[in-house]
Amino acid sequence: MSRQELIEKLEKRAKVIRRHVIEMVGVGSAGHIGGSNSSADIITALYFYKMKHDPKNPKMEDRDRFLLSKGHAGILQYAALAESGYFPKEELKNVKKLGSMLQGHPDYLKTPGIEAGTGSLGQGLSIGLGMALGMRLDNIQRKVYVIVGDGEMAEGQIWEAAMAAANFKVDNLVAIFDRNRLQATGPIKERFDTNPVIPKWEAFGWHVIEIDGHNMEEIIVALDEADHIKGKPIMIVANTVKGKGISFAENNAAYHNGILTQEAYEQALKELED
Repeated sequence: MSRQELIEKLEKRAKVIRRHVIEMVGVGSAGHIGGSNSSADIITALYFYKMKHDPKNPKMEDRDRFLLSKGHAGILQYAALAESGYFPKEELKNVKKLGSMLQGHPDYLKTPGIEAGTGSLGQGLSIGLGMALGMRLDNIQRKVYVIVGDGEMAEGQIWEAAMAAANFKVDNLVAIFDRNRLQATGPIKERFDTNPVIPKWEAFGWHVIEIDGHNMEEIIVALDEADHIKGKPIMIVANTVKGKGISFAENNAAYHNGILTQEAYEQALKELED
């Protein structure tokens, strides 16, 4: 397969994953459309290009680990897991239902392919750091990937993990910052301004790569570059658009956890189809 064919295949897969997100949210119920769609290209590249994982053996020792620290967007990970074959796609219809394996936040005890319960913001990077250190002790030559969001950058635990990871030179830890510049109630710069981002992470001792988080080629190049960094943790700052792929949801904080009307639902699916 040529590079261009690979990129086109991943782009199509990302569109399918976004459709799953909209179908899971459905009509009349709140769902995390914005942050799921901003991370969709990133999670597609991880599951279908970069990570070593086995849907038939989710606990395979020699696997890469993935944590969605911004676990409010759990439906995005469920879509990627279903497309990978961890469970039947039909199960996506049961998201958030009582007794379902697919709860509002990723649940390690219920869902195959989930590495830890996340969504209590700020904790995912610390969990990922612990996993990375454990894998280093066990001589498991794989990586831990953690997607973090804008809102949780205000959490102190993020920066404790940042300091510790650099101190211990944890180069098997790759954080990916879904930088869509919005949180639940509005723009980051108007709520809790954590800018400038890149100088902060560099000052904390991380190797920083900045990309367009919707450019599939830039995403896979950054993930490949991370494989060659030694002695430092890696932060990929992915500039994204909240609600990407759905015109009325793009850059709209109302769709952080928005409700779709029947008309909006149909429009979203049509836009993703086109």
